[in-house]
Amino acid sequence: MEQGWIKIYTSNDFFKSEIVRQVLIDHEMEAILMDKQGFPYRIGEVEVYIHRDNFNKAIELIVKNEL
Repeated sequence: MEQGWIKIYTSNDFFKSEIVRQVLIDHEMEAILMDKQGFPYRIGEVEVYIHRDNFNKAIELIVKNEL
């Protein structure tokens, strides 16, 4: 992964992580998912990463929207 990205959210639920990613994108922040769940049982974590510059704004959105 390129430098400047920071993990902002982690969940065992893929869809929760996708919702967080989409909210960040809707607020004009570039966000990516890193799916670390194993196949076929989907055990593990799904992480959301953003650019370091957007960290404070992203945390505020996550807390405000109770994601």
